[in-house]
Amino acid sequence: MPNHAVIVREVATSVSTPATVETGIPFIVGLSPVHNAESPAGVGVPVLCTTYAEFVEKLGWSDDWSTYNLCEFAYAHFKLYGQSPAIFCNLLDPATMKSAVAAADKTVTAKKVELTVKGINDAGLVVKAAGGNGTAYVKDTDYSVYYNEAGKLIVELLPDSTHYSEASLNIAFNEVTPASVTASSVAAGFEKVELCMFTLGLVPDLLVAPGFSKNSVVAAIMATKANGINGMFKAKALIDIDTSVADSYDDVVTEKTSKNFFDKNEIVCWPMVKLGDLTFHLSSHLAGIIARTDYEYAAPYVSPSNKGLQCDSLVVAGGTEVILSLDQANYLNGQGVVTGLNFMGGFKAWGNYTACYPAVQDVKDYFIPVNRMFDWVGNTLIKTFWYKLDEAMNRRLIDSIMDSANIWLNGLVGSGYLLGARVEMLESENPTTDLMAGIVRLHVYITPPSPAQEIDFILEYDASYVQEALG
Repeated sequence: MPNHAVIVREVATSVSTPATVETGIPFIVGLSPVHNAESPAGVGVPVLCTTYAEFVEKLGWSDDWSTYNLCEFAYAHFKLYGQSPAIFCNLLDPATMKSAVAAADKTVTAKKVELTVKGINDAGLVVKAAGGNGTAYVKDTDYSVYYNEAGKLIVELLPDSTHYSEASLNIAFNEVTPASVTASSVAAGFEKVELCMFTLGLVPDLLVAPGFSKNSVVAAIMATKANGINGMFKAKALIDIDTSVADSYDDVVTEKTSKNFFDKNEIVCWPMVKLGDLTFHLSSHLAGIIARTDYEYAAPYVSPSNKGLQCDSLVVAGGTEVILSLDQANYLNGQGVVTGLNFMGGFKAWGNYTACYPAVQDVKDYFIPVNRMFDWVGNTLIKTFWYKLDEAMNRRLIDSIMDSANIWLNGLVGSGYLLGARVEMLESENPTTDLMAGIVRLHVYITPPSPAQEIDFILEYDASYVQEALG
């Protein structure tokens, strides 16, 4: 039957909207006291947290950051830098990594017995009368069990119990064994970053392991993962120099060399930082600075250098304060190390170079913001045009990809994120045999701005002004 009407049809837009990849998302591997969490997250899996409260709920809390490095990072990222989200991977498994604490008499204070942060509220907890004689008391009838704000296991006598007036209790319990998580465990844990895209829909671009990244094996695995998450997405590994070995700035290069920290995907940090009584690895703070800077500028084209550190001193292991002069800090920068500097307005992160500098002299590799812009542009192109895979490879498909990419890149240039950019299909890179095999190569030219790390004023006495002023 013929149509007798005005017909309107829609077709797909030929230009794709870029699926811009978020930046400044850290993936942190290590330990947390998940056994004292209200809603414990799975062990060895990526856990997305958007607030400090959510971290505590899912992964627990302890002030013992030398043991539970994820707590250190969460405090810095959420509380000090106000950044979100972060993805954590806890490797401490309370179900298997535990040991029994022999029964012993404990003094009751204010009807409570305070056990350790390591204590586990499981079937291994047995409460009896002092001396350990008689039958075990009944949980939730004679006593309750919970964790306080410091993460410590608490046994509290209940008012309706016949044992409410006891002055001491005999308690046996299980406690976690954090030493079961080794540097090798953490290195292997970075394999879990591959799951982030599938389980969370996010690809982190910062890899962090405070307290463990000083290990050469851990750092090497982090750098390898940073070079290709899921085989394609790029990231940066934030690495800490061991301050118990390099406790002075002139020892840093020796330690960097001995650990082979020279990868373009590594950003090496030294020393540690302190705020009040709290001590942090510099990598925990640098991740917050990077995330905050990326958010403020909407793209990773600005260096984290000369951005505020939330600290009041620089320290090494053991708490000894480090005071760096500008020359000393610049020396470290010139060796591919990011440090801190208290100069012209408080403590700032200081350094624009990745770990490959000065051995590598390619600007796209050695400048942190330039290298991260290459990562970001590449990650965005992958995510944007993934759905074009396996379509018929004809001129229309290629033109639609190039047009979409060029429009997006032109927008980045207009916003000042890039100095210039374009996409071309070069005949020399696309031989007929490859085109027949379904392989097309598009050449992307981009020029991110370099950081203005040296601004020179040249002063000259101009005698002509004498005559103008006095003649």
